[in-house]
Amino acid sequence: MKPMTTLLCAAQFCLAAMASAAPLSITLPPETAAFKPSALPGYPLAQQKCSTCHSADYISFQPPGLTLAQWTGEASKMQHVYGAPISDREVSIIGAYLAVTYGSAQASDAEVQAASNPSAGQPLATPATKVDAMALLQGNGCLSCHAIDHKVVGPAYHEVAAKYANDPQALAKVTSSIQRGSTGKWGAIPMPPFAQLSADDLHSVATFILHR
Repeated sequence: MKPMTTLLCAAQFCLAAMASAAPLSITLPPETAAFKPSALPGYPLAQQKCSTCHSADYISFQPPGLTLAQWTGEASKMQHVYGAPISDREVSIIGAYLAVTYGSAQASDAEVQAASNPSAGQPLATPATKVDAMALLQGNGCLSCHAIDHKVVGPAYHEVAAKYANDPQALAKVTSSIQRGSTGKWGAIPMPPFAQLSADDLHSVATFILHR
């Protein structure tokens, strides 16, 4: 057999082998990292906000012993440099939690207490204030994982509304899933809890979703 013919036969054999090979399937290990529990209000906030963009492992990779100012600076960087959906108030609360749980601060420190409750002493919003559901979805990072009419990470809100269309307990179930988080309802990726939302905010968001 001539060399050129041999090369052509070898190439054809390789192509045939590639065509008949089963597609490669890669299964990633499940996410096991978790934020360290704490009674500080920044704990559930970090679970919900920070895990939108990165694993809890990212926190443990930071230098040990960071101060309150340094951890707050890290949270602020996520907000201003990387566009994390957190407010200035939430930066303060998350920074306090991280400084106590992973850094050098103590929960009893006056600075930590002030950072964990930045609204203390400020007048509360009047109950008559209308809740803007879309603003809540944007401000809490919901739209990083969901869209109204198509799947992103989680299901489209249209899908959620369709699933619960004939369920008399729909509002209670969706509200509970938002507040406490859920796993396995829409696939393997868990939904973090939104425990910091008020009852009015939860009702507004759940109602919005169910009427898409």
